[in-house]
This record gives sequence, structure tokens and C-alpha cells, in this order.
Amino acid sequence: MLTEIPSDNFQFTRSYKRSDPNDTMSKLCRQVSIESPGAVINNCVLKHEVPVPEEIPSSGVRIRIVCAGACYKKMRTSHDGVEQPNATHHGIRDGALFSGYEVSGIVDELGADVKNVFKIGQRVVLYPYEDFPQGYTEYIVVPNPENLVPIPDNLPLSVAAMLPTGALLAKNAVIAAHLHVVDLIKEIPHNNVKILIVGTGGLALWAIRIASHHFKTPEHENKVNVTVATLRDEGFKLAKEIMNVNLVQWNEDLYEDQLIERTKDACSGYVDIVIDFATTSRSLQRSLQCLNNKGVVLINEEAAEQLIPKFKPIAEQKQQKIEVVAKGDIQQLKDLVTYVSKGEIIPPPHKEFPADDVVNVVQMLCQSEIPGRAILRFHDVQ
Repeated sequence: MLTEIPSDNFQFTRSYKRSDPNDTMSKLCRQVSIESPGAVINNCVLKHEVPVPEEIPSSGVRIRIVCAGACYKKMRTSHDGVEQPNATHHGIRDGALFSGYEVSGIVDELGADVKNVFKIGQRVVLYPYEDFPQGYTEYIVVPNPENLVPIPDNLPLSVAAMLPTGALLAKNAVIAAHLHVVDLIKEIPHNNVKILIVGTGGLALWAIRIASHHFKTPEHENKVNVTVATLRDEGFKLAKEIMNVNLVQWNEDLYEDQLIERTKDACSGYVDIVIDFATTSRSLQRSLQCLNNKGVVLINEEAAEQLIPKFKPIAEQKQQKIEVVAKGDIQQLKDLVTYVSKGEIIPPPHKEFPADDVVNVVQMLCQSEIPGRAILRFHDVQ
């Protein structure tokens, strides 16, 4: 049965107890779906009562979800590339929010063949594999344990929940940029390589931190300059906290020519690589105009289908490339767990909210009132 959850009485109840297998009522758990926000926030939050998954494959693992990032898909854009938010909701983009993309938790039950691989209570983060179950469900079964990454005790589950999508995509974008950096350093060894990161949402904030860490090696240090084009005032403040990164603010009140000249001034000329996480028609067109001949713009898969057919011919006139960055692989996720847990990469700001406060969280996201990442906590487990 599907019902609306009013914001004034929503509670995410814990209805399943492993210690009472004979109590049929205890074998139901809550699943919450957050659909695309419309004119009324309450109407986008729906609750389901679903059975706790009892059938676990011999090679599978059941996970008790503890923390989940409030994820969303990018909204549709109009023909001129301008984002069209719903009604008065300017802080959230169109698409459903799922915990299924970014979740961390603890091992709750094991299949017969993995009892020597994992243990009950082990803390894990989940790689977002194909057909990953979506929705704010308290318990999920992972058929292949290779999609689970153990996390050390010093890494908070709330931070771990930020790694599987935002951090992972940013990591893969930096790896893609690295390949071009190597070629450019070989081609012109005495010139610095200039990278422009566009955006100050979670993706861009991760990319700044990961790029600073990645290019801190002796062969790259002092040879790679990173500049961030921020899109919001609060983004400027967040990005400014990072050392050794240039900043330029893309104030949409200015003319395009002014923004392009401002960017070239901040970067000391045209740039060689752009990692564009804003990826609207407007931002991509601006990125190409800030790019050297034979330069490359990296965009995510979500935007590629719409934008590449339109801008590829424009890019080819200057021998520029537009390349698509995929989400990243599980080894990169393992690397992120290591770097973040050791303090080598400092995660962007995030704020935890009880799962039963989800309606208010959506409201705050819609109004851009949450700096950094919003994390929903389902259980008081550290």
C-alpha cells in the first residue's frame, strides 16, 4: 500500500528485530521514496511497508543501512540550456532522491558461502552496481559481496556514505584529467598544465580535494595549476577553504564576454582541461571558450547524450574534445576509503539529519539551505 506522509507526523520507525524471527509483524520494514518535488513538498514523500528480505543467496549479504546521501538526478534543461526548476524550488534538481546511490551500513546477515569473508556487524560501504536497489529501505540484500568495501573504524559511516557516487565520479574525472596532464607535460615540459573545475556542488568540492591530493606528487607538483569556477556565493566560501587553488566566480549577472575574460585572468590565459560538473549548455559553451586549442572538457554521462551532439561540431573547429566520464570502478572506491580514512583527503562539509526528518530535509534542499552534503541517518550506529 502506498500512502502520503504528512510532514508533521512522519516517523521512520524501526520495525524489524533480528532477535525475534517468529514475530511476523517484526519482518516488515519501512521504505521511503522521495519523488521529484512539486508545488507541495509533502506530496513528494511516500512511504511503503515492505518485507525485510529473508532470502539471502549463498553468496549474498544482507546490509542494514545506517547512512544515506540524499541523491538526485539532474533536471531537464530547456533548448537554450537554462535549468528549469520546479515551481519555487531552486535548490533541488528534477528527479527522484534515492538512498540507493550512496549508502553505508553494517552487515546484518550472511549467505553460507561468505561467512569466512565478512562478519555480522562489519561496517561497509556499497559500490553502486547495476540494478542496485533504490529507495530508502532499511535492509537490502547484495547478491555479490565483491560490491562491498569494508571501512575502518575511524571512518564515520556518514562520511563513507558520500563516497560511492559523488566522490567516486570526481575521482574518475581526476584520473581522466591525469592522462591528459601526462601527455601535456611530455609535449611541453616547461609549461604548467591548467585545469579548470566548474561548479561548487558536492562533485566539484570532491574534485578539488581529490585533484589537490592526486597532483601533489613530485612529478606533478608545481606543474599543475587548478582553478575553480564557483557558481554560488556559498560555493565560493567553501572552495576558498582549500589551499593552493585559484578561484573565479561565475556571476550570472555579468555578460558572457566578461565572465570569459574574468576566467582567463584568474587562470593566466586559456586552460588545457576543464572538468565541468555544472554541465548545462551555457556552462559547456563557456568552458569551451576558456579552453586552449586541442584542449579537453570532461563531462558526466548524464549530460553527454543531450550536449555532445550540439557542441561536438563547435569543439572540433578548434580541435577540442568533449569526453565523457563514467562513475568510476570499485578499486577507486577502495582507494578513496583509504585516503579519506587516513586523512589524506579531507571530505567536503556534510550535515546529518534523522531519517524521520526527511520532509524537512527536502524542503531545505529545495531552498539551498544545506551547505555541503545532506546525509540521512537511519540507525544510531557508529
